[in-house]
Amino acid sequence: MGDRSRIIDILSRNPEFAFRNGIPRHKSLLSQTQQQTADSFGYKWARRDTYESDAAMAMQREWILGRYGLTDGELEDLIDGRRFLDAGCGSGQSALLAFGSNLKDCEYLGVDISESVDVAAQRFHERGIPGDFIQASLLDLPPELGQFDFIFCEGVLHHTDSPELSVAHLAKRLGPGGIFMFYVYGKKAPAREFVDDYVRSQIAEMTNDEAWRTLEPLTELGMALGNLHAEIELSRPITVLGIPAGRIDVQRLFYWYFCKAFYREDWSLDEMNHVNFDWYRPANCHRQTPAEVQGWLDGNGLEVLRFNVALEGISVIARRRS
Repeated sequence: MGDRSRIIDILSRNPEFAFRNGIPRHKSLLSQTQQQTADSFGYKWARRDTYESDAAMAMQREWILGRYGLTDGELEDLIDGRRFLDAGCGSGQSALLAFGSNLKDCEYLGVDISESVDVAAQRFHERGIPGDFIQASLLDLPPELGQFDFIFCEGVLHHTDSPELSVAHLAKRLGPGGIFMFYVYGKKAPAREFVDDYVRSQIAEMTNDEAWRTLEPLTELGMALGNLHAEIELSRPITVLGIPAGRIDVQRLFYWYFCKAFYREDWSLDEMNHVNFDWYRPANCHRQTPAEVQGWLDGNGLEVLRFNVALEGISVIARRRS
């Protein structure tokens, strides 16, 4: 428990932090968009029944590992005995899915801007995995916490006020040879980008409960399209909409190129709505090009180990140059 208890001891003497429920919480004020984003995720991760079923957990784990192209053994080697910073830990979902019990051998610190850190602490406790948790912006990590060997930032950077600034800040927290593993949203097809921003604007002034209910009919549309189990053949690409030629499932065509309406046949309505809420609700939802992400890495002394570009986004494993 050495460094983990040391972290709590350090923050207990830092006047910028106040303790509640045993968790240090930074006192800084957030921008309006960052506060709304934090509130959205605090709400979402508190709804544990919408993401903890066996079907949902199995699919999410497969999706995370598939994007990074890692086996269980490679994951274990990456974090074995290291100081592990889960930057934007949420409910601990991604770290627990990806690394599981291997986290017991790490000095784990989970940081999130939202009150989801309370959920994360509870979930780690339930699994018998030790760790410390802080509620703070990634930009407010006190320097006295030192450097980390491994930083995991899964689906977080695009929800900050400035992904570029956040990468620069986190890169400084890596020790020489440290590993930075992160995923960011990629830019989508033009019609999908337009509709996504429009839907996001329509629910912006709603409460979280209202936004959740408003998105349910959209989720039901995704279910109706998915249950068609129909495909169409596009003989030529539709270049003005960014749609390639070939056979494609009707629901996937709608999902990737017109509007996010998530569908999984073995998921409940609430589980699918959780995914759509995750996408549409946060005010901060940046999308990046591969060139932009590569520029972040080059500008912060990070050497690419893996760089995977897919329709949904960009997954990176990089190492800080010594």
